[in-house]
Amino acid sequence: LSAPSPPTLAASRLTVLNVADNQISGPIPSSLAALSSLMHLELGNNQISGTIPTDFGNLRKLSRALLGRNRISGVIPASVGHMTRLADLDLSENRISGEIPASLGFMPVLSSLYLDSNRLTGHIPAALLASRGLSILNLSRNAIEGEIPDVFGYRSYYTALDLSNNQLRGSVPKTLVTAAYVGHLDLSHNHLCGAIPAGSPFDHLEAASFANNDCLCGGPLPACR
Repeated sequence: LSAPSPPTLAASRLTVLNVADNQISGPIPSSLAALSSLMHLELGNNQISGTIPTDFGNLRKLSRALLGRNRISGVIPASVGHMTRLADLDLSENRISGEIPASLGFMPVLSSLYLDSNRLTGHIPAALLASRGLSILNLSRNAIEGEIPDVFGYRSYYTALDLSNNQLRGSVPKTLVTAAYVGHLDLSHNHLCGAIPAGSPFDHLEAASFANNDCLCGGPLPACR
């Protein structure tokens, strides 16, 4: 498919819309928000441009929204944080800018969030890192700055946490050792400094997880002096 997205989508009972891996161009139609029964949306790997509609959060039954690998710009609407049934959100490899809405940290069933390879700035919301249900978080390849919030004591595990290739400063949070399991951790290519905390998950990680920072030491890296 190569035609622009249709201006109207009147199938109000539609529960699944999958048009991924085509050549669809143009903006996301505002009429998408009228699909009140939609539970699964896949628009990934197209040429969709424009911004995410401000009323995108009206899709209250949506559980998966996969919009990665497009040309979407603008900011993430705060209304997305009101989608109480959304479990998987992929906005990776777009041109999204601005800050990460703090409301994303209060989504009750969000389990995977991919915002990598965009143009995001600002700080990481503490509520997002502390979100108990979130198991996969990828914020890599943006321009996020500030320190990593030291809030990991409020949660039990991460399957994957990738904060690499940003402008993060400060130290590696000590409370990260309280996470019972971190399958994949990447903090490389930032401006972190100081000693890597001892204990799990750091004991089984390789140096590549911390490479190209300003002055990290200990753990899999050379010992601190």
